[in-house]
Amino acid sequence: MKTNRCMIIDTSKDELELDKELKIVANMLKTGKTVVFPTETVYGLGANALDPMAAKKIYKAKGRPSDNPLIVHISKYDDVDFLAKDISDDARVLIKAFWPGPLTLILNKSDKVPLETTGGLDTVAIRMPSNPIARKLIDLAGLAIAAPSANISGRPSITSSKYLIEELCERVDAIIISDDSEIGLESTVIDMTDSVAVILRPGKIGKSEIEKVLNKEVKLDPSLKNERLAPKSPGMKYKHYSPKASVVVVTGSLDEMRDKLLSKLSDYDHDKIKVRVVCLENRMGLYEPYSVSWGKDSLEAAKNLFKILRNMDDEKIELVYFESLSDGEISEAVMNRLIKAAGKQVI
Repeated sequence: MKTNRCMIIDTSKDELELDKELKIVANMLKTGKTVVFPTETVYGLGANALDPMAAKKIYKAKGRPSDNPLIVHISKYDDVDFLAKDISDDARVLIKAFWPGPLTLILNKSDKVPLETTGGLDTVAIRMPSNPIARKLIDLAGLAIAAPSANISGRPSITSSKYLIEELCERVDAIIISDDSEIGLESTVIDMTDSVAVILRPGKIGKSEIEKVLNKEVKLDPSLKNERLAPKSPGMKYKHYSPKASVVVVTGSLDEMRDKLLSKLSDYDHDKIKVRVVCLENRMGLYEPYSVSWGKDSLEAAKNLFKILRNMDDEKIELVYFESLSDGEISEAVMNRLIKAAGKQVI
């Protein structure tokens, strides 16, 4: 469907009709246009990764600083050798183990990749998505697609199609609408340009899982623990994920979080300020009628995080408290995003 602003493709339609429309969109990518498409992590805002002018259009559409590198999405393993050079054996082990999937590798870029795509860096971020629509689009276009998350820079990433048209249709040439994202958090990003691999952005694929595959230690980037250091990963350099509501992260043991929150809730005139508390499903009874469910566990919390942040704005909530999660590596990835959404407001 073509609107006055952009072309909308609904993937729930007949397969033959969908193929026809995906070919149209693929041709749009070939001519330097911008397309929003689904992935298993979050929706991506894509353009031809090898076209400097197309890459600039991505930054303009997002309102994103041009020194913030873009992740290049591919559908064929051979594309890695076209886009990167000096690829280590360890990098190839990770490719074999985790692609297609939510793992982005930082590699030394080849001369084919323009600096506009890499944010001026001599490295390139590459991943192969597992989402079948994303893979098909890349195949049909016959080119690598540079694609950060599909949202205005600084806003929560989009994992549900309901927000795409409102936020992006005036900024891009086409939007492909599909199901909600399967994972809900952006990919794990790992730097493979040195002898020791370094995780620059946590995600569903955790440190221990990577170490098991490589059979060696993997480091965490110091900027993940020290915000004063400049991170090197796509999507982590500037303030991110923020809703209009004020977000506060509550830390401590389960009992400590409960006591802090009940004390805070008692301080507010709830007729004057709209407050919510986000917690795991089994703790919702503690904070009724203000409670919102993360989900049953950290995996569900990861899938729901960005949707919850956007729902708070839909409901015109002014203040949102989130109970911290601390039950494994996926919870660390969720908290990494949440702390940024909160602007480091932690109690």
